[in-house]
Amino acid sequence: MVRRPLSRRRDDVHRAQLRRVRTAGALHPRPVTKTGDGIMTQIPAIWLRDNCHCPECVDPVSGQKLFGITDLPIAPEASGVDETPDHVTFTFAPDGHVATFPREWLVANHPSAPATTPNPRTEDAKTLWHGASHPIPRFAWDGFLTTDDIRTACLDAVLRQGYALLHGVPVQDRTVLRVASEFGYVRTTNYGEVFEVRTEPAATNLAFTNLPITPHTDNPYRDPVPTVQLLHCLVNAAEGGDSALVDGFEAAGRLRAADPAAFRSLTTTPVTFRYRDANTDLSSTQPLIGLDAKGRVREVRFNNRSMQPVSLEPDDIEAFYAAYRAFADLLYDATAAVQFRLGPGDCVIFDNTRVLHARTGFTADGRRHLQGCYIDLDGVASNHKVLTRAESAG
Repeated sequence: MVRRPLSRRRDDVHRAQLRRVRTAGALHPRPVTKTGDGIMTQIPAIWLRDNCHCPECVDPVSGQKLFGITDLPIAPEASGVDETPDHVTFTFAPDGHVATFPREWLVANHPSAPATTPNPRTEDAKTLWHGASHPIPRFAWDGFLTTDDIRTACLDAVLRQGYALLHGVPVQDRTVLRVASEFGYVRTTNYGEVFEVRTEPAATNLAFTNLPITPHTDNPYRDPVPTVQLLHCLVNAAEGGDSALVDGFEAAGRLRAADPAAFRSLTTTPVTFRYRDANTDLSSTQPLIGLDAKGRVREVRFNNRSMQPVSLEPDDIEAFYAAYRAFADLLYDATAAVQFRLGPGDCVIFDNTRVLHARTGFTADGRRHLQGCYIDLDGVASNHKVLTRAESAG
């Protein structure tokens, strides 16, 4: 008798188990639990088994799972259910595993329950704003360093409003890195750990000239794009050179309401951005407005300076450009921008996936010098969560 390889036999067993599941139908036997308010709710056994938090399943120190999905039975069943006022205990077949859940946890995490908090990266979790009607979130650097309430409020402003403005930061070379370390981890790019925003001869980027710069997001040609930018003012003695910020999520929402077809075009049309110099050649292809899996605005990439020719069927070109112009009109509208002038010691921190930044032109003979760097938004969110967690525990 010829024996098949062990891997083949395992595959046969796996296929047989799957056939049994399909034969039984999509609604494989599921345990019924009673929520705290008395509503009878069904939860699939596989979901419960995968979320067991007993010491056999979850490391008590790290909180991380000790098993993978392939370690579980393909079609577990709840062979027994025991309830107390505060807990529900399930016994699973065929492996006899026992899992106990707080009833409150089952209610809060029920798979069909609406999310209690929105995706923190999308428009639903943000405080949207429009121009000067929105007060600038300003904070003193000394207060940020010494007072938890001020630090929490500043981190929250970056996460929810998309930006914050610090005053009184020491006017010293590379201090922007010290500020960045309080928010997250510095991300080095082809511009270096720190980049200089000042006029340069034969500049490879228009940001390093004295020309006006329209609202834009930085580095759209990167994948992933740097999600937070810091700009620290060392000198601003030039005539002009004022700064402006625009809420791209708010503008995208207005476009969606006014022209759904244009919004759909900008969320589905891939656009390539590119940057190249003697040592660098970067490109990324993404829609101008990026959505999450539920269709909520999650990202804006907008930079006319690095946008490449759009690849579309000829019949679709005019519609795309009409949508592109409509969005630009909203972003370039002076009433949409919050405007301010950075002085020595000011440092602005903003979400580069949401907030577009701009500046007016300035005199070529005037001195204007900013130092900038990039960090990532998840570091800001982590610091905010740790700080609020400590405050709650206190």
